[in-house]
Amino acid sequence: MAGASNVLGTELMPCSMNPRTGFFRDGCCNTRADDHGMHLVCAQMTAEFLQFSRSMGNDLSTPIPQYDFPGLKPGDQWCLCVLRWKEALEAGMAPKVVLEATHISTLEFVDLSDLQAHRAQSSQ
Repeated sequence: MAGASNVLGTELMPCSMNPRTGFFRDGCCNTRADDHGMHLVCAQMTAEFLQFSRSMGNDLSTPIPQYDFPGLKPGDQWCLCVLRWKEALEAGMAPKVVLEATHISTLEFVDLSDLQAHRAQSSQ
């Protein structure tokens, strides 16, 4: 995973260590071929997005201890599945994105201009 780039073309920065996020639970939005969800977008959770995600069948608020998932709350940063973020964008519900911590592969699915329009500053 060393040397991964973000959507700005620089070194991929950590997204969140608390809660510990990422496909590898290494705090970064790193990926590989068996990451079928493509957890690429470092997003800052909002109550509106969490409700939207739940309404679309993906409850990110409820803890699932057996998967080491604490449940998310507004303000948490999380490596979100790129297609979920795109779905939220199209519905006008996209959460803010930490570009420095969002994997470059995101650009295969989402325009950089859309990500930049939803730019957040990292709270980590």
